[in-house]
Amino acid sequence: MFRSLRSIYRLFDIARVFARHGALTPFESALSNAGLTPVLLFFARVLFGREVDGKRPGERLAAALSELGPAFIKLGQVLSTRSDLLGEQVAADLAKLQDQLPAFSSFAAKSRIEAELGAPIASLFSSFDDEPVSAASISQVHFAITTPEYDAPDGRPVAVKVLRPGIEEAFQADIELLLWIAEIIERTQPKLRRLKPVEVVRTFAATVRIEMDLRLEAASASELHDNFAGDPTYRVPAIDWARTAKRIMTQERMTGIPMDDGPAMRAAGLDVDDVLTKAANIFFNQAFRDGYFHGDQHPGNMSVGYDGAIQVVDFGIMGRLEKKTRFYLADMLLGFLERDYIRVAKMHIEAGYLPQTQSIDEFALALRSIGEPIQGRPLHEISFARMLGQLFAIAETFDMEVQPQLLLLQKNMLMAEGVSRQLNPTLNIWTLARPLIEEWMIENRGPRARIEQGVTDFLDVIERGPGVLKNVDRLVSHLADGGLKLDPEALRVINRQGSNWWLWLIIAVLTAALLFR
Repeated sequence: MFRSLRSIYRLFDIARVFARHGALTPFESALSNAGLTPVLLFFARVLFGREVDGKRPGERLAAALSELGPAFIKLGQVLSTRSDLLGEQVAADLAKLQDQLPAFSSFAAKSRIEAELGAPIASLFSSFDDEPVSAASISQVHFAITTPEYDAPDGRPVAVKVLRPGIEEAFQADIELLLWIAEIIERTQPKLRRLKPVEVVRTFAATVRIEMDLRLEAASASELHDNFAGDPTYRVPAIDWARTAKRIMTQERMTGIPMDDGPAMRAAGLDVDDVLTKAANIFFNQAFRDGYFHGDQHPGNMSVGYDGAIQVVDFGIMGRLEKKTRFYLADMLLGFLERDYIRVAKMHIEAGYLPQTQSIDEFALALRSIGEPIQGRPLHEISFARMLGQLFAIAETFDMEVQPQLLLLQKNMLMAEGVSRQLNPTLNIWTLARPLIEEWMIENRGPRARIEQGVTDFLDVIERGPGVLKNVDRLVSHLADGGLKLDPEALRVINRQGSNWWLWLIIAVLTAALLFR
C-alpha cells in the first residue's frame, strides 16, 4: 500500500513536469489507441500545462526527461532506439538528449576514489584535475596522471570515471516506479502487452545495473580491445585494473579530433574519406565478424587520432548479435537487393520474428513497399538504416516482435550515416566496406558455407543424440514405473521409433558427407 501511494505521488510529479514542458504529445496517440484514459495526465495538463512554441514533440520530451533527473535521462537514451514505438523524429530528438548535469565536487570524487580503492589519492595519482572534463547522468570524468611505475617513470595520462554519490539509490527508486507502471499496463491493457512493458523496464534496469558497476564497463572495453588487437585503425583505451573498482574506472586517456569535425581533420592533414572507410570497416567487423558492437557510437564518444585511427570511449551500452541474427541480416539485405520479397518474408518466419499465422504474401507486399523505392537509386541516396527502421515500423501491423539488439544496431547505423553524410554527402558509408562485406558473405553465406553449416548442424545433432535418447529412456521408465501405466506395445513402438530416428539420422549425415566431400 505504501509503495502504491509513493508511486502515485511520484507519478503525479512526473505528469506535472511532462505537462509543463508540453511533452505529452508523443504518448497521447498510443494511450488513445490502447483505450487508456489518461486521467492523471489530463489533470496535469489542466493544472500545469502550457503550450511550448517552436519545439518539436521529441524536443519537449527530451527537456522533460532532463528535468526529471538521471534515471529519466538514461531512459530517454534507451527510448531513442525505439523508433518503432515513438516514431523516427521523436527517437532522433531523444538521441540528442543532453546527458549533462551539474558536476559534483572534486572532494566528493576524491573521497569516493579513496574509499573504493582503499588508498590515498596521492599514492594513486601524481596529479588529479579538480574540474571534471564531463559530467553525465551517472558519472563524471576527471583527467589525472598516475604515480610513477617501473614502465612509466613519469606516470601515465589517464581518465578517471567516478560514479555519482547516491545515484544507485535514486535509480532504484525510479526503476521500481517504472516497473509498477508497467505491471499495471500489462494487467489492464491487453493491446499494449505486445510491447512487453515489463520486459522493457527489466531490460532497462539490467542495462543500468551494468552501467552502475564500472568493473563491468571496464570488462566490456577489455573485450572490445581484444577483438581489435593488432588493428591500427581502431583504438580502444586500455583499462588500468589496479585503479578500477565497482564505482571507479581508470582508463588510458584519449585525445583527438571529434568524429564530426571535418575541417579540423583536414587541417591536421587527414583524408576524410579514408577516415570514413576505416569507420565503415570497423562497424562491419564489430557487428558481423565479432557480433559485439559499441552501442552508443555518437560523435561525443568517438574521435579521430592525429594518426587517423578511430578512437572510442564510454562502454556502458554494448550490443551483441548471435551468428543466427547476423546471417538473418545478411540474407535479408541480399533478398532486398535481389527483389526476392517472398524469400525475405519466409526468412522472417524461419527466424521466428514473424508469427506463422501471418500471410506470407501480404508481408511480402509490405516488404516490396520498402524495397522498390531504393531500386535503381544511387547508393549515396540510400539509407540502409532507414530501410531497417521502415521494416520495424510495419511490425505492429503483422504482430511482429522487434528484437532489441536490432533496434540498437539500427540506431548506430543511423548515427554512422548521419556523420558520414555530414562529412561527405556524396558517399554511402556502407559501400566503403564493400570488400569486407563481399568476403564475409562468401565465407559465411556462399554455397560452400551453407553446405558446411548443414553438415556441422547434423554432427551437432549426432553428438547430442545419445543424451536425448537417454533422457527419453529415463522418461519412459519413470512413466512405466509410476502411477501412469503404459501399454507394453506402446513402449515397444516408442523404442522402435527412437531407434529408427537414430538410424535415419546417421544415414542422412553419411549421405551428406558422400555428396559434398
